[in-house]
Amino acid sequence: MTDSLVKNNLVYGKLVLVTLFWGGTFIAGRIVAHALPAMTAAALRFAVAVVLLLLVAWKKEGGLPRLTGKQVAATAALGLTGIFLYNLCFFGALGTMPAGRAALFIALNPIVTALAAAVLLRERLHAVKWAGIALAFAGAAIVITRGDPVAALHDIGQSLGKGELLMLCAISSWAAYTLVGRAALKGLTPVAATTYAALWGLLFLLVGAGRDLVALQWSGIGWQVWASLGYLGAFGTVLGFVWYYEGVKAIGASRTAVFNNLVPVFGIGLAALLLGEQVLASMVAGGVLVAAGVTLTNR
Repeated sequence: MTDSLVKNNLVYGKLVLVTLFWGGTFIAGRIVAHALPAMTAAALRFAVAVVLLLLVAWKKEGGLPRLTGKQVAATAALGLTGIFLYNLCFFGALGTMPAGRAALFIALNPIVTALAAAVLLRERLHAVKWAGIALAFAGAAIVITRGDPVAALHDIGQSLGKGELLMLCAISSWAAYTLVGRAALKGLTPVAATTYAALWGLLFLLVGAGRDLVALQWSGIGWQVWASLGYLGAFGTVLGFVWYYEGVKAIGASRTAVFNNLVPVFGIGLAALLLGEQVLASMVAGGVLVAAGVTLTNR
């Protein structure tokens, strides 16, 4: 086995773990979303994450490098899209819909990212990749419409409510984050890029949540909420973001984004196991198609 193949297999393994971590964020996020306002929840998540990221940056790389003007703008854009906007929509959605159903919408992310990469970055998508993306989209359509896409066309409100619209905004923000990351990674390591993005995102969130944080009844926050915030900060952010960026740098934005199709599979399973949410036949069928799409796209 060549060194290149071993390296790629390691990247793929990390990306699968990232999707497991992110599947778990929907369970932790739902717990937090029912206890705290969306902006406050996001700010506390990244307060935890920033502390851990700074420690990682110091231990692995001796600290953070000085940024050029372009890098300042790029990392600020990362913080705005993947931290501020994504998490505002993420927690807002989880406050109004089940965790498993919210996780299903992540399957749409590769479609948006791949199309944007093809148009804006001129990434070439061959027929096999298009077939994989189409298969994953078909699986997403099945799970999102609860197995009846035809009925959803006649009554779109049956499938798309406030929570669903917020999740659509979230995946659009994440697609932008993924593509901007290509520019931010030039001259920056994944750890540095992620840390600067988290710092920017936390700044934006603290400005938005300042009043709520001052009025927050800290003694009323239960251990489950604190544990969930710790999980979101450590696994859903630090390990997840750093390894995701390693994937973007190693195999490209489109191929990395396709791994997000596994997030709904893990999200549904964990929601059923930990929250007792119902698993519908349409979720299983759609999940199988999504997994097949991931495999086909990354052949």
